[in-house]
Amino acid sequence: MILMIDNYDSFTFNLVQYLRQLGEDVRVHRNDQISLAEIEEMNPAAIFLSPGPCSPKEAGITVDVIRRFHRHIPMMGVCLGHQSIGYAFGAEVVRADRIMHGKISRINHDGKNVFKGLPNPFPAGRYHSLILKRGSLPDCLCVTAETEDGEIMGIRHREFPVEGIQFHPESILTPNGKRILRNFLNLLPSGEDEVNSPDNFRTAAAYI
Repeated sequence: MILMIDNYDSFTFNLVQYLRQLGEDVRVHRNDQISLAEIEEMNPAAIFLSPGPCSPKEAGITVDVIRRFHRHIPMMGVCLGHQSIGYAFGAEVVRADRIMHGKISRINHDGKNVFKGLPNPFPAGRYHSLILKRGSLPDCLCVTAETEDGEIMGIRHREFPVEGIQFHPESILTPNGKRILRNFLNLLPSGEDEVNSPDNFRTAAAYI
């Protein structure tokens, strides 16, 4: 089961629909209508952190979820979810030079994990006015994707199973979006035999 933390965004259920089309059982809870204890009890296979209209400081339980569960539950953040991952580990969230709402950018990436097998670069839809400040990223996070002018479009934790993308994989403007989500799901261990596999998040550090 996958838990979707809904940051009150209209795109959340597009993400949910994609994940369900990929065969996943997805349960959605808004960021102020679930507790850390309830998440602990649910024990999801992964946590998705949705886009949202605010900043990480106003995203309810989202940042606390990252800090509490990042060591043992794989996570993927989209847009606000991505910014919240950076913020949770100490990065600065700042205003972008340009507001990008419904705009397409070419995304350069490292070809690993969620970007495995994708064209490089590929087009993606962006809907945001905030970004992670590049020079503020802590050592535990690495940049995995960026625009041609150097804005951060993807991050990954160097040790734990955490991925963030600034653009929207669920947007019609991101033709490879479902492949990105499938790549994330393919990294989740499906049983004890996969715990030490180099092809899942249990050995995420090997990809850095």
